[in-house]
Amino acid sequence: QVQLVESGGGLVQPGGSLRLSCVGSGFTFSRSDMSWHRQAPGKERELVAASASFSGITNYADSVKGRFTISRDNAKNTVYLQMNSLKPEDTAVYYCKAALPPWGLKGDTYWGQGTQVTVSS
Repeated sequence: QVQLVESGGGLVQPGGSLRLSCVGSGFTFSRSDMSWHRQAPGKERELVAASASFSGITNYADSVKGRFTISRDNAKNTVYLQMNSLKPEDTAVYYCKAALPPWGLKGDTYWGQGTQVTVSS
């Protein structure tokens, strides 16, 4: 079965850093578009960063550009989110998502259970 397991969340002070990891299993990781999303209380889930399967193209939300970096290690079936210069508004549950081919609305998507990131002094 497909599984996505996030880790690395926690409590950090403003200006600090965290690195989130998401390990996938049960599917061909290298063929899947991977992305990170987050959801704060009372708000809709939003895309934070995305990594295309083959092209290597990455996309970031405007709010995190220059601070967050998404990367992946296909050999380890793992996608990372390096978060620097964290702000209180980054506080949210962060979710890992896998989009399987043929991608888009025609392909299956899977979500991890999420990991809490809290930025507070």
